[in-house]
Amino acid sequence: MSEQVPVLRIGQILLVSIQTDLDDHAVMRLQDDLAAAVVDSGAHGVVIDITAVEIVDSFVGRMLSTIASISRLLDAQTVVVGMRPAVAITLVELGLSLGGVRTALTLDKGLQVLERARALAVGENTAAPAADDDGSGPDAAAGL
Repeated sequence: MSEQVPVLRIGQILLVSIQTDLDDHAVMRLQDDLAAAVVDSGAHGVVIDITAVEIVDSFVGRMLSTIASISRLLDAQTVVVGMRPAVAITLVELGLSLGGVRTALTLDKGLQVLERARALAVGENTAAPAADDDGSGPDAAAGL
């Protein structure tokens, strides 16, 4: 029987700390549990801490990329933290680029990445409105 990986909530961020090497069943369960947790919590970020992971295979590498894609579709960004050099080398040798997955060396730096991304996203949502169709928007006075 495979071990369940806990998903912890810290404000609007979910934290997954993988403490053991995972078998394929545990990886699939984590993917499902994490997707449900993102939806249930409305989290804007996911941090996956793999500090304790010593070995990865192509399945686990693809799972990290898939989790990031699922989270992005559910309006949350993913940061993988604590990657060991051997794990990074293995992922490169396997040809896995982990597209869409941000990385950081430590949990603290990973949380900072998510907070900066959130601040940028909030700033974009509060930007000045575009010119109205009748040309009376803020750019109309400048003749743009």
